Amino acid sequence: RHMTGEKWHSRARRYESELQSCGLEVAPVEFSDYHPLKSITVTDSKSRRGARKGSTSSSSSSSSSVAPDPLSSMLDGTDPLSMFAAASASESPPTLSQSRKRREKEDEVGVDFEPWSSKRGEILARFTTTEKLSINLFMGSEKGKAPSLASSAVSEKVRTRLEELDDLEEGSQRELLNLSQQDYVNRIEELNQSLKEAWASDQKVKALKIVIQCSKLLSDTAVIQFYPSKFVLITDILDTFGRLVYERIWSMCSDPRPLPDSFTADEVNDTAKETCLNWFFKIASIRELIPRLYVEVALLKCNRFLTKCGIQETVPRLTAMIRGIGDPLVAVYARAYLCRVRLASRTYFLSTLSHWLPSFTEISTAPLAFFPLLGWSALLLNSVMWAFRAEFIATRATDFIGMIKDCDEAGFPQHLLFGSLGRSLACADPPEAERLPILNEAWKVITKVRSPQDYINCAEIWVEFTCRHFTKREVNTVLSDIIKHMTPDRAFEDAYPQLQSVIRKILTYFHDFSVLFSMERFLPFMDMFQKDSVRVGVCLSIMDVFIKHQQEPTRDPVILNALLHVCKTMHDSVNALTLEDEKRSLALLINGFIRMVSFGRDFEQQLSFCVEARATFCNLEPVLVQLIHTVNQLAMETRRVMRGSHSRKTAAFVRACAAYSFITIPSLTSIFSRLNLYLLSGQVALANQCLSQADAFLKAAVSVLPEVPRSISIEGKLRSSEGFLLDFINNFLSALLVVPDHPEAGVLFLVRGLLNMVQDYTWEDNSDAKVHVYISALPLLAAMSQESYLYSIPKVDSNETLYGGDPKFLAEINKLCETLIGQVLDHLKTLGRDESIHRQGSLAFSLFGCLLAHGDLRNNKLNQLAVNLWNLSHKQGYCNTRTSVRTLEFIKHQAQQPDMVHLSDVLHRLTLQSRT
Repeated sequence: RHMTGEKWHSRARRYESELQSCGLEVAPVEFSDYHPLKSITVTDSKSRRGARKGSTSSSSSSSSSVAPDPLSSMLDGTDPLSMFAAASASESPPTLSQSRKRREKEDEVGVDFEPWSSKRGEILARFTTTEKLSINLFMGSEKGKAPSLASSAVSEKVRTRLEELDDLEEGSQRELLNLSQQDYVNRIEELNQSLKEAWASDQKVKALKIVIQCSKLLSDTAVIQFYPSKFVLITDILDTFGRLVYERIWSMCSDPRPLPDSFTADEVNDTAKETCLNWFFKIASIRELIPRLYVEVALLKCNRFLTKCGIQETVPRLTAMIRGIGDPLVAVYARAYLCRVRLASRTYFLSTLSHWLPSFTEISTAPLAFFPLLGWSALLLNSVMWAFRAEFIATRATDFIGMIKDCDEAGFPQHLLFGSLGRSLACADPPEAERLPILNEAWKVITKVRSPQDYINCAEIWVEFTCRHFTKREVNTVLSDIIKHMTPDRAFEDAYPQLQSVIRKILTYFHDFSVLFSMERFLPFMDMFQKDSVRVGVCLSIMDVFIKHQQEPTRDPVILNALLHVCKTMHDSVNALTLEDEKRSLALLINGFIRMVSFGRDFEQQLSFCVEARATFCNLEPVLVQLIHTVNQLAMETRRVMRGSHSRKTAAFVRACAAYSFITIPSLTSIFSRLNLYLLSGQVALANQCLSQADAFLKAAVSVLPEVPRSISIEGKLRSSEGFLLDFINNFLSALLVVPDHPEAGVLFLVRGLLNMVQDYTWEDNSDAKVHVYISALPLLAAMSQESYLYSIPKVDSNETLYGGDPKFLAEINKLCETLIGQVLDHLKTLGRDESIHRQGSLAFSLFGCLLAHGDLRNNKLNQLAVNLWNLSHKQGYCNTRTSVRTLEFIKHQAQQPDMVHLSDVLHRLTLQSRT
């Protein structure tokens, strides 16, 4: 019901004493009793009682250390490294058998041997083709074959399987023509899957047929540039087949226990050996050399099941078989597969290489030798530099340069060899004394290359070596040479990927942008990126490195001018088709740059920079928001630094900052960005004693509130704006406490203006938001009626000073509070008629809490109103019981204070009700 008679009276507050009463109690702790790094000791006490009468109870205690200090274990030698060292020291000297095993392992490859997996992906990515490919598949005859005569010594099962293999050899043939590279790869993958399915369904012969079909594909070298990738795909299938057969035989030896990894042939049972021999007999029956060779190599590891030296005896025979392959390319890849399967022998690798070199004359007429005694073939040398480890090449870089010079360039120019050398030197470092001579020798050759595409392909590789080991002087020289070669006839337009790679490599090694932009040729090099999308991508790379590695703010004019140009390029790429995610990414980088600009105490220069940035980045709203924040921070920093000196100049500068914000904020499209920045800028102006500017910002915020739509888009989804609006209004109300009234605008003009806007705003249907604002305004008005405000701004006279507790001012506050309470009570009545019981109870409890915290309940009418609101909120039992209990405990605690005794009477009149 409405309040009549007595008006609202705010409770007098003593903020300091209230703060002290809410503080935590401080308990003294002796340092010897507690330390966060001290180990915790737990004592367990156990009482044991005797079974017979008269026995005495005894207790025993035991202490155990919980969570010991992990660092202290180093002192007693129990840490893992000390224990490992002790175990190593306690080992006995190696026996004669151990020494013999070590000598046997000397031939094995070391830990630095590159695994096949590291090469596989590189080969598939490098060797591609656009030519059409074909697959010849022998699918097997559909017709039955007449039984062949066989010796009685051959079992029916073996004869059947041999006939199936003959059927494969002599059956129907299907050729798939005009396949793209992807179609070819898909078909090979289908065969691989068919192999696994056939094996899983116990169709072992079918699985062997698939492997034979795939192996035959390696005899086709029609599309030679794709052959390495074909080799990888086919040998994957062979590896799968070899693994399946090996696991099958190994599983046959698992009874009664599995074989160890280091098993010998003596531990293999007869059944497994017979199965293994059966597989090799099947392979021996394959008529064609290439599939027979590849399939046997795939099963090479299975020789372990037969004899102790089976692998060592088989490898020489397979090596001799390779000599029967006529095509030198097919032969060398067959040797490569044998080497890959036989990974354990370094000696065998060298032997295979020596066997292969004589056949090299089939594809090259250059002079040969195993070592460069008589000269190197350029093709062979290039292959060595591609295949060998980078560390091996780098330590012998000078020797390789000498070999490159001695090579015959027929069919393979020197700049390609230097390109291969550069790839290794980009990954490993040559001796320091040799680095400059290496660069000079390489660049003598590179700079003479006439073709722009060949030139940039090689130069791009050596840029990383230059950046890695030299200063900006050498890098600038390289950039100058690249510009010289790529500018004529706009050759750079066909080399954007390589030019982008040059930029990325420079940015990888040069993080000091004062050094980077001091290179005379860096910005001219940037000018070669004429294509918009490419130029923007390069600018993004530059800004990304700057944000990640720039540690300190900068005022270097070279850096600022260059990065402003870079950021402007990014900004100017924004158009109507630019996605929001792209805009956010661009704005994030530009904002990072703005935050790293600082002119120290030259505040005017900082403001001038922000003015220039506003004009440059006007199409990116997040950048404008960042600039306004920067200017507000600048205003606060100016007041702090210049306090007590040049007051007029400081005030003028702060007003200039306020003008900057006041002009910029209206250009923002986001309504809540405008509201929040108006409020923030008003607070900054107020903190700097610019009262007229503060009033202008706050009034602008109030005038914008009616423009808030009922729904806003957040991450592409429409959401109600009501919650965001309530949050802003609450923040705005808290700021109004310290804002003094304008002498010409009347008492509480900003508060009244805000409440009028709330009254006229079109809220959502069935919304209580307006009433929540009214309830939120009551604490503000109660705080304004205090003799001393809860907080204040230095050198700013708030209403507590302007009015000094004037009864007329307090009367205006009380009158406004009464009006607000009346509006809330009217709304509660409306909710009661609409049967919105839950909403009514929630609002009633909120108003009760406000009266309890801020109203003077010694006033009988306020006291009765509070009790009525409590009863209303609990009438239907919708109020949270735990919250109600805690509220009653708070009232009981408050009633114990001398000036709050009257709450005892209120407490006796409040009862809890539960929903039934």
